[in-house]
Amino acid sequence: MRGVLRAVLLILALAVGLTTRAGAHAALVSSEPADGSVAETVPPVLTLRFDEAVSVGALVLIDARGQRWDQLRADVTGPAVVVRLPPDLPRGSQLVSYRVISADGHPVAGVVSFAVGAPTPANAFLERDHWRDGLIWSARLALYAGLFFGVGGVFFLKWVGPVASVQRILIVVLGAGLVGAVLSVGGQGLDLLDLPLRGLLTPSPWASAANTSLIFTVLFTAFAMAAALAAAWLREQPWGRPLAAAALAGAGAALAMSGHAATAPPAWLSRTAVGLHGMAVTFWLGALVPLAALTMTADAGAAAALRRFSVIAMPVVGVLLVTGVWLAMVELESLRALVETTYGLLLSSKLALVVLLLALAALNRYRLVPAFASDPKSLALSRSILLECALGVAILGVVAGWRFTPPPRSLAREAPLGLHTHGDRAMFQVLMFPGRVGPNHVLLQLMNPDGSRLQAKEVTLTLQIPAKGIGPIERKAVREPDRDWHARDVPLPLSGRWHVRVDALVDDFDQISLEDEFELRPR
Repeated sequence: MRGVLRAVLLILALAVGLTTRAGAHAALVSSEPADGSVAETVPPVLTLRFDEAVSVGALVLIDARGQRWDQLRADVTGPAVVVRLPPDLPRGSQLVSYRVISADGHPVAGVVSFAVGAPTPANAFLERDHWRDGLIWSARLALYAGLFFGVGGVFFLKWVGPVASVQRILIVVLGAGLVGAVLSVGGQGLDLLDLPLRGLLTPSPWASAANTSLIFTVLFTAFAMAAALAAAWLREQPWGRPLAAAALAGAGAALAMSGHAATAPPAWLSRTAVGLHGMAVTFWLGALVPLAALTMTADAGAAAALRRFSVIAMPVVGVLLVTGVWLAMVELESLRALVETTYGLLLSSKLALVVLLLALAALNRYRLVPAFASDPKSLALSRSILLECALGVAILGVVAGWRFTPPPRSLAREAPLGLHTHGDRAMFQVLMFPGRVGPNHVLLQLMNPDGSRLQAKEVTLTLQIPAKGIGPIERKAVREPDRDWHARDVPLPLSGRWHVRVDALVDDFDQISLEDEFELRPR
């Protein structure tokens, strides 16, 4: 009898052992490169080691540019999966989503992330399309050149002094500005829809950009340049001056129609400041090409034109400085932002160039203009004005770069992505900063049904896009001094519909889990 009992107990023990073993899912033990590590160069392989033998179900790599690699080759030897990585991975953060089959036949999924060279900054997790950005920057620069040099140059010819030799140049600059205005619309649409350059041949980006405030800037730009072209062609006709004045006003209005500065509160004051600033810049930069031509040819009317320009330039520079300081204060909100943000660094570069431009203008007014009056054949003044032209183009190039970076005012007030989910036993508030593609800081606020703080021993955050085979991305949250739970630098590589689950371990035997979905914004 005892022998039979022992045999039964042995069989039961074996059965329990086998069942436990068969029911246990495979778990990732380690990876090489390790999760969160930084490699100096692209590693040839990624090795995943599990606690039991596995077979590969799916492997997906999202590189630092956002490119998806589905056809990854992998060698499996027992519990080790060796994934062969593309040799030309870009610098930055890479994310590998895996799905393997454990010995019991159950799928096990997870994510391993590592960086090549250095982790990608949170505001640039995916490298932008440089060709598209080049088009957007070049189009914006051409638009600015048409407005400031083209419209401003025609205004000078009609109101300060005629210079026949530059009229053809100004017409070419205005034509380039019109082309830049049109391409700015297409580039805006490409950026909105995240399309490559060939997308310009489709109607989608044009239709998308037509629904933004940029379209009003382009329409006013087209009006200003068309009026300037008409004024240039009319030559001695009486309509030339009114058209040139309308073109100058149109240039200011065009700049006030869109952009970060134009929408800063109070909007009416900011739009007015942007418009006046734009008109002042248009007058000043527009005068440079005609003045350079006058002084190079020793034109008989050069001295008189210089005097008339100097009289008008002083109050114009005053308007330029007052409105520029106001707009900088509104956008920056603190002096530290001048060196701590990309927008601030661009502004610092612009200010440095403007100081050089003002120094040259002062040199011209107080030394070179009097010298030119006594010796019109001297080329010192014309060379200085040509240098002012070059500095003006450089300033416009820097300003065009603002298209790719929001000011600190916008960054400080950008709302996080918020999600509230609740069940019978708890409510969870999930906040994601910045709530866009890239590394995110996830703040978890756990509450009881009555709104009081829920006490938990451990909190786990899990995110995935099952339809695209991304994830699950699992992170242990950390309770910080604010008594809320935080998961930092959570890599979210794709925009779209994400599934989120929060597991709160209340005690050793009780866990509360809530799930929901959210729409992740593109970068």
